[in-house]
Order: sequence, then C-alpha cells, then structure tokens
Amino acid sequence: MDTFPQQFDVLHLWYLGNPSSPSCVGSLHLEDDGDGVSLHYSPAWLSSGFLLSEDLPLVNKRHHPPDILLSNSQRGAGAVDDARPDRWGEKVIRFVDKPERLSLMEYLYFAGDERFGALGVSTSATEYLPRHTSPLPVLADAQHLSEVAQRVEAAEPLGVLEAKMVAGGGSPMGGAKPKALISIAGEQWVIKFFNNEPIDAPLVEHAAMTLALKAGITVAQTQVIQLGGFHAVAIKRFDRHQGQRIHCLSAGTALRAATPMGQEPQMSYPALARLLRRAGVKHNNVNLQDARELFRRMVFNILMDNTDDHEKNHTLLVPQPFDNGHLKLAPAYDLLPTNSGQGFQEFGCGLHGKDSTLVNAMSEFEAFGLSLAEAEGEVLRVVKVVNTWQQHFAQVGVSEEDIESLALRIDGEGLLGQRRGWFVGVRPI
Repeated sequence: MDTFPQQFDVLHLWYLGNPSSPSCVGSLHLEDDGDGVSLHYSPAWLSSGFLLSEDLPLVNKRHHPPDILLSNSQRGAGAVDDARPDRWGEKVIRFVDKPERLSLMEYLYFAGDERFGALGVSTSATEYLPRHTSPLPVLADAQHLSEVAQRVEAAEPLGVLEAKMVAGGGSPMGGAKPKALISIAGEQWVIKFFNNEPIDAPLVEHAAMTLALKAGITVAQTQVIQLGGFHAVAIKRFDRHQGQRIHCLSAGTALRAATPMGQEPQMSYPALARLLRRAGVKHNNVNLQDARELFRRMVFNILMDNTDDHEKNHTLLVPQPFDNGHLKLAPAYDLLPTNSGQGFQEFGCGLHGKDSTLVNAMSEFEAFGLSLAEAEGEVLRVVKVVNTWQQHFAQVGVSEEDIESLALRIDGEGLLGQRRGWFVGVRPI
C-alpha cells in the first residue's frame, strides 16, 4: 500500500462541479476538542463562490459544526458533514488505511476523490491533491469485490491489490452494509452486496425500488448483478452527470441549516416538504411537484415497512449552486422493507411523530402543499400499487420464501388493515 500522512489538523475543501477546473472553497480545521470540523472560506471563494448550505453564509469567519450532535458523533460544519464517508466507508478506512488517529479529519481525507456530491478534500490550498486511489473496479470485478467486502466485514487480511480495490470508496449516502463504487459502461454505480441477511436483500431492494417507480416515485436506476450463489444490486449515482459533479445535501444537513440558531431541527417529511416549497427549484413548479412526491415516498415507506428512512436516506440536489442555490429532490434510494414491524419510522411523519400510520401521514398534509382531497388521492394511488407488491416481487424473481417472510409485516394486520380501509373508502382520519 502507498503511505500517507496519518493525521491532519488542517485540510482544504474544494468544489469539483467541473472536475477539470476545481476551485478551493476554504480550509478545514479540527475543533479544539477534536469532536468536529470547522470551515473557513477562502478570500477567492468569498468573492465568487456560493454558500454550501444555509448555515454557511459567505462571511470571513470560521464556521463551526452545530452544537446538537446525533449519537455524540463528530460532525462537520454544514455541508462539510456530507463529504464524510458513510459507516461502511469508515469501516474500510479503519481496516485498510489504519490511521493513527480517527478524527473526522482523517475520515474526510481517506474517503478519497469519489466521495458523494461535488466537494473534495485536499492537502493543499493551491492545488487539488486528494488522497490518491486506484481506478474504480469494473463490472467484471464484481465477484472479487464481493469477496473482498466480506473479508473486510470479517476483519480478515487483504492483499495489496485487494486493499486498493476498496480503498477510499467515496461516501455514497448509506449505512454500514458492504458496498463499493464500480464503473459500468463508463458510469459510476454503487454496488451493494448480500450480507447474510435472512432474505435476498439486494434483489428485494431492486424489487422495492421498481415498485416505487410504479407509484409515481422517482427512483435511482438499479440493476441486479448475479454473483456466485448470491445477488448484488447496483444503484446508478445521481450526483454525477455527463462528467460533472452535482452539489448535494442530505436532508439532515439541509434541515439543520434551515433551523434558526438555538432551535432543535425537526427531522421529518413535513419539515422537508416545507423546505422544498420555500427553497426548491421554482421553474415549472418543480418545488411543488417535489413536495407532492415526498408525500408519496412517505406513504410508500410506511406501507412497505421501510422504517430505515433516516435523514441520510433523503438527498437534495443543488443543480445551479452559483445561480440560485435552489434545491431539487434527488431520486429515492435505499427503499427496502426492513421486515421489522417496529411500528415507527426513523424520519418523522406528522403530528404523531414517527408512528407508521396513514393517520399520521395525513395529519400534516398541508405542509406538502396538498388539499385534503389531493392528499387522499395520493394515498390511494400508493395503496393501489402496494397492493400488487407480491406479484411484482415474484415477477422480479424474489423467491416465494422471501415473499412469505416479508408478507408477515407488509401484509400483517397493522399495514394491510390500513390499506384495506383506505381502498374501500374508510378514511382513518
């Protein structure tokens, strides 16, 4: 393996919207207590750049991370936090790179050049010098990548070439499940591997994503990859387009940025809908269409028992950051029945908090810019599609055994009863 510096107190943030002409945004500083990373815009960026998120105005000062931390984790200031690797990426960094110190600064550096969005991290303020990584693996490497990912998961030693295959890995929005970046026909995809789940999770995710498309939900493109005895699912990156990189914000970052100082941010679908209506793309009423679609996503997640809909599983694109900074709802991803039956979502749904009910989903329909009749119509639209989930999953190739397992929750009385009531016109409000 190549050798790298093992710890950093100062790094430099770059904007890579056009990778051939990167621009230095400013300097990153490890906070004195080591629990976060601050940003200080460069003079050039102050004069000609854009604010990365609403809580990072273009002023000559150090922007510190928010005081309110989730799970006592380290956090970067504003949009800087979305440049960090996900939990799987952090695991790879700990296992492959083995930094002497594990502050957020090291995670930001070792994530490499293909992190999520359009931000990059460099050791230099005058030249974009990211952590060097090998070219992305290609589809033919998928089987080997799967085996390497399982070795990382099991903490088994890797060879030099194997370590290079997964080193860096960017920071695709996600969680702790084994995954890698891969090139398919010259475009970047995230490939997610089977991880000894009780069901064929990659195939089920593909089935759920394509079912959501039928419900009028814009989803990231997926394809199923057949590996030795298992499936993987590849998800096309939506933060890359024709060689350009798109600035992105997670829902959590955007909602924190929009919350007045001293107030607790509301992590919920209604709050995100209000943000989209206010700060979304106004052209052709895209912001209103996005808010309406977000309502459908909420209903779909409730009825499909996708309770892992946390703040990192919703993303906002910033298509024209220099012109207006307006937000666009990114395609949906990580739509996967959790089969938990826990009865609550990770993202708030309405006046009843995180309760996984249509009553809760309907309780703040005005936040989505909908009338009562429009909201009822959107619920009915999703219910009709979810009612076909078993046939759709079977057509995609999900096994009868896995469908029966998922049906215990999706077609259990809690969720099926809500669908039946709505379908026959018995509104639970």
